[in-house]
Amino acid sequence: MKHLFESISWAFLITIGRYFIIAGVFFLVFYLLFPKSLLRNKIQSRLAGRADFLREILHSSISSVMLAITAIIALSDSLRPYTFIYTDLHDYPVWWIPVSLVLTLLVHDTYFYWMHRALHHKKLFKITHLVHHQSTNPSPWSSYSFHFLEAIAEGAVVILLVFTMPLHPLTIALFALSSFIINVYGHLGYEIMPKGFRKTFMFEIINTSTFHNLHHQKFKGNYGLYLRVWDRLMGTEHPDYVKHYDQLQQKRFG
Repeated sequence: MKHLFESISWAFLITIGRYFIIAGVFFLVFYLLFPKSLLRNKIQSRLAGRADFLREILHSSISSVMLAITAIIALSDSLRPYTFIYTDLHDYPVWWIPVSLVLTLLVHDTYFYWMHRALHHKKLFKITHLVHHQSTNPSPWSSYSFHFLEAIAEGAVVILLVFTMPLHPLTIALFALSSFIINVYGHLGYEIMPKGFRKTFMFEIINTSTFHNLHHQKFKGNYGLYLRVWDRLMGTEHPDYVKHYDQLQQKRFG
């Protein structure tokens, strides 16, 4: 029992530390140091207030506990024999690390899309997902601002992943880091994609901060996490997304 408590404590410290460091750096740059010079990048003209930030940080702290618990379950000794986790880097080619990282993100994107749509069901939204949607004008602090039940559902993807494909702990760590950075970008409240991105094929595939911000404004559509793929396949992409993106880029670049 003592060992379990220590494991959860360490997992919580890592999760909450990652949250405050990464979200904090983005918040410092965009909201405290350079808000005027980056005003053209702001997706919504109005600003979130201090009460919003404090609420988001509180819920994110609770979510960090839930995420830590799901991570410990996924990596526990009792489950290890039944998972595809391996600890010897020589068990698989080194190139499998980046390949498996990409695959984890693809699996997560699919998992998140359908979980997210389920949370928007009228019987689930008010008792779970509404907490996250209190942030109608999201900031980096919104990235983990979930109801604790949603946080469990969010964290459960790691349990799914370790039963899906061979994963080294390094890959799991890189997955947690990269997914959170992308999550913070999605909730940034500012668009930072370069001008030329609009004309690339990647624009047709990858989400932007504008994409997810529109979901927070409208509450419907744009359910994907990393990619536009599932939204486009299922007809749930907001019809005004590209127009909103183009208008913002026009404001930024003229």
